[in-house]
Parts: sequence; structure tokens; C-alpha cells
Amino acid sequence: MANALVFRGVSKKFGDVVALRNVDLEIREGELFALLGPNGAGKTTLLKIAVGLIQPSSGEVRVFDVDVLKESAEVKKLIGYVPQETIVYDELTGLENLMFYASLYDIPKSVAKERISEYVKLLGLEEYIKRRVGKYSGGLKKRLSIAASLIHDPKLLILDEPTTGLDPSSRRDLWRILQNLRKLGKTIVMATHYTEEAEALADRVAIMNEGRVVAVGTPNELKRRVGELTIVKIEVANPKPELEEVARPYSYGGKVLIKDTVLRMYLENYMTQLPKVIEGLLRAGVKPLTIRVSEPTLEDVFLKLTGRGLM
Repeated sequence: MANALVFRGVSKKFGDVVALRNVDLEIREGELFALLGPNGAGKTTLLKIAVGLIQPSSGEVRVFDVDVLKESAEVKKLIGYVPQETIVYDELTGLENLMFYASLYDIPKSVAKERISEYVKLLGLEEYIKRRVGKYSGGLKKRLSIAASLIHDPKLLILDEPTTGLDPSSRRDLWRILQNLRKLGKTIVMATHYTEEAEALADRVAIMNEGRVVAVGTPNELKRRVGELTIVKIEVANPKPELEEVARPYSYGGKVLIKDTVLRMYLENYMTQLPKVIEGLLRAGVKPLTIRVSEPTLEDVFLKLTGRGLM
């Protein structure tokens, strides 16, 4: 299978700050690929380099074998880009926005209207397309932004944190849209910090941390890196500073994640280790409320590889 997007030795510095560190990555034509990592991992910088908005300090980027640095005009025809911020105008209707973007690509009106009709239906915008965008919800604005990015019929769609700020229902709607676009043959690359999003949508995932790609694979391949470990979540009534100190000796590699009142840890032979953890918590005056034993997730992979959580 041909590659849609290739990064070779890509690094980027902003003054003394290193945003990307020698990134090598190949994204195949036709796949839905996720860049997974926390804020500051370098995801947005990498995507902006791919679409030609910023230049790398070193390295090479190719889109369908076209050099992004040397043939930027040609690359722009191949890519649709949806940044985190909205790209549509509140004072225009949805239809006026899409016709405006079509004009930027010199698309004949007859062709533009045909494409708009197709994507409006695909993205569920029929009811809203003649309304002023200022009255749209955040989810509708995101859908319209995707339609605008597709108006020139690009082969590659790049989205930066597409579901951030959306309610659960709008997020699920957008997941379905992206899956349908993939079925139409679009290659999709998305940045996200939501592990469940990457697991639900992506054919493959690149885990990024501090400007590096630390692992690449299918969600199942990556989760196997956690090994024969059991994930244990313990919700406590009164989290105390001693909580991490009590749990660390029992968790694999000493890696513990605490979010609000929930302790997350990794146990080998959890049937014998878990009672010891509970006993230690009780001795420290911490009251366990619920205990959940589960299979590994991509967040567990991230924690194992980096020693910290995604959020």
C-alpha cells in the first residue's frame, strides 16, 4: 500500500524550545491514523508542518510523494485541513461559507454546488445549511469546517483535536462522520488526547510525548505492550498525600496514576497483590469505595512508556 504522508527526521525548534525531535513516521493511503498524546507533545506542530503552515528546522515531509517544502502549492490541492479553531464565518450562512471556500480553489459553481450537496448530506447539515453560522452549536461548526476542508476533494484530511469541547453526543456524531469519510476512500490523520477516541477510530496510532514518537501500531498491538498486567482502579473517599506512596511499591515499575479520587495502578498476580494494597490504604487512613479490574487501554500504554498520564 502506498504512503499518503511521510515524515523523515523531522525536528522543529522555536527559539530554545524543541517542539519535535527527529520524527520518522509513515501513514498509509486509506487509513485513519491517530496522533495520540497530551498537550505539548508536538502533535499540532507536526500537523502544521504537514500542511505547510510552518517549516521544520530539519527533515523531509512528503504527501503522496510530493515534497511539502518544495511543492507547497501542489500539496495544498491534496490536503484538507481542519485546525482546532473554527474556520467558518459566523456572519455567513453555512452555504455561503462553503461557496466562499469553493471560490478560493476556483471551483466552478456547478461543481461546487454538487459537492456541497454531497457533503451537506454526509455531514447531516441539510437542516442548517441556510442558517447563519453564528447560530450553530460547536458540533455543527465543526461539521461545517470539515465540509469546507473537503470542498476541493482532497485525498488527505488532517484534523487537529476535532472533538475537543464537544458534548458526548456531538463527539459520537463526528466519529461516525469520520468513519464514513474513510469508507469513501479518504486518508484521515487526526490529533487527539482522548484514548477512547483513538481506540474507537484509528487503524493505527502513533503515541507522542515531548516531541517524539515513542510507539506506533494498531490499538491492539500497542495494548499488548502492557503485557500480562492487570489494571486496577480504586476510587477512594478521602485521597491523601500518602496515597501514591502506599500504592507505588506494588504497581509494576512503580508507575501510579492518580486523577481526583481515583487511583490507577498495574499489578502482577493481582489476586495476591490487591489485598496488600487495600491493607496499606486502610493503614494510611484512606477509605476505598470501589475497586475495578480491567484490561489495558491506550492510556495504560502511554503511562507505561512515559511514566505519566495523558491529561
